[in-house]
Amino acid sequence: LCEKGYELLDKKRTVLIKEMFVFVDKAKNMHNEIYKVISEGYAALQKANITLGVKNVEDMSYGIPNDEHFEILLRSVMGVDIPSLKYNKNDVQPATGFYNTNAAFDEARKKFEEVKFKIYELAELENSIFKLAKEIEKTQKRTNALEYIRIPHFKEEVKFIQEELEEKEREDFFRLKRLKGR
Repeated sequence: LCEKGYELLDKKRTVLIKEMFVFVDKAKNMHNEIYKVISEGYAALQKANITLGVKNVEDMSYGIPNDEHFEILLRSVMGVDIPSLKYNKNDVQPATGFYNTNAAFDEARKKFEEVKFKIYELAELENSIFKLAKEIEKTQKRTNALEYIRIPHFKEEVKFIQEELEEKEREDFFRLKRLKGR
């Protein structure tokens, strides 16, 4: 029974590790994407600061609404609740008119809006990696306890019981021979 439990835990650990590596690869790619989009956003912001002035850009940035409506959903992977964010990627309409803005400011706003959603995705991935790593650690402790403590202990008990039964069997056989010999 312990050996079957060990096999199941080992399979669970293997599945969790594979799932975690999928998330790690996605997180690496997401880091690269975020870096690229942030670089593009800062380049556009720099152009906007040069053409419009830092103060005007700062004032216009206050007109961009904070859209932080998202919902956290959970899905289960081998008993581990993995978070999943649900949000709407609505194109945020700026509260500024055409008079004070230019294409560089609009481009910067779009890039940083894109960064926000990518950061949501990255947070989801990193949280999933963390939860999977914790569950892998727990599963590893359980498999080690079974493999190195419980299973050897039960094998020793089985061996002891078998030896005792064999000894009793020999004693009974010896008694029967003695009784037949009389």
